[in-house]
Amino acid sequence: MSANRWLLPDAIEDVLPPAAARIESLRRLLLDMFQRHGYKYIMPPLLEYMESLVTGSSHDLDLRTFKLVDQISGRMLGIRADITPQVARIDAHLLNRRGVARLCYCGSVLHTLPAGFNATREPLQIGAEIYGHQGIEADIEIVSLLNEVLQLSSLDATRIDLGHVDIFHALLRDAGLNAAAEQAIFSALQAKDIPALRDLTQCMNESSRAALLALPELYGGREVLDRARKLLPPKKAGHALDELQQLADALPALPIGFDLADLRGYDYHNGIVFAAYHANSSGAIALGGRYDKIGKDYGQARPATGFSMDLRIITQLSPLEQEQSAILAPWNRDEQLNREVIRLREQGEIVWRQLPGHEDSLGEINCDRQLVLRDGRWVVEAMNSTSNAHGRQRHI
Repeated sequence: MSANRWLLPDAIEDVLPPAAARIESLRRLLLDMFQRHGYKYIMPPLLEYMESLVTGSSHDLDLRTFKLVDQISGRMLGIRADITPQVARIDAHLLNRRGVARLCYCGSVLHTLPAGFNATREPLQIGAEIYGHQGIEADIEIVSLLNEVLQLSSLDATRIDLGHVDIFHALLRDAGLNAAAEQAIFSALQAKDIPALRDLTQCMNESSRAALLALPELYGGREVLDRARKLLPPKKAGHALDELQQLADALPALPIGFDLADLRGYDYHNGIVFAAYHANSSGAIALGGRYDKIGKDYGQARPATGFSMDLRIITQLSPLEQEQSAILAPWNRDEQLNREVIRLREQGEIVWRQLPGHEDSLGEINCDRQLVLRDGRWVVEAMNSTSNAHGRQRHI
């Protein structure tokens, strides 16, 4: 057993240099951008009482949450699996704003199971939320902000798919189905299992049934909305389609698409939802939408919309510079050398002081220049290229 003490649990991993430096650099870049847009940074705790963490959230979130007993109170604690409910609690219970609040965050979350093949159980969740505005303007701002985040990360979204969970809710509202039947229809719709969907909707009125069966086909470009207006009952879907149209029209330069059968978090969201995709990722790289109801359980039901993403995935996809090169300086008590090292560091350079006796390990550091003494002055010169394989491995 002692030989395996270095092993980590499945889907949990260390982040080593230079990958850790890339993640931190991008984190700072994005949080600074959020700040310039007026979003205030908050830092919710890593764990809370379970009833607070999952209040107003989906059953799926409860299953994804690690639980433990608080040794002080004896109550059940949870390690957060999603930061968004915590942000809603802070807005509703602590800030008590009457007007608009823009909040952002970045922190680790923990999942009981990985979300997919090769996925980590410890995503680094970064996101932004708008509270206090019911209108489409907040949705436009948040989708536009997501696009700016991807551009700042040097990533172009191949598409940003929009959906609206109110359509699904409206179609089921008059059917009188129990929770188990609704869940079965939801699962069939997510899997685009048309035969199962036909069987499960036999008891519904013909108009709502035909609309539900049409949802899996309402996927694609902006022409989808025209087809949806012909296939979906106006009284149940008209307002939702109008909101989607307004959002798409306000962002003509974005690669907007539609997927009216995408209902991820349908018991959590209550309006427009969206997902961003990239050519080099098999799944969505960012998810978001409106969730006006979640704050009610915290004492104040506030309109809310936002998005989040795993910063580890964004960093892996981003082509931004991987690691800043450094300058090698000898270990020397020469005052002129020390002053030059300080000057270079103040200019933003990385200066690596070489401790005595480690000349044979230069391949482990990322130095492409060195300080050398020329004619009584310390000057920076290019180094001979040295393999830095150990320092360049990716460990995200």
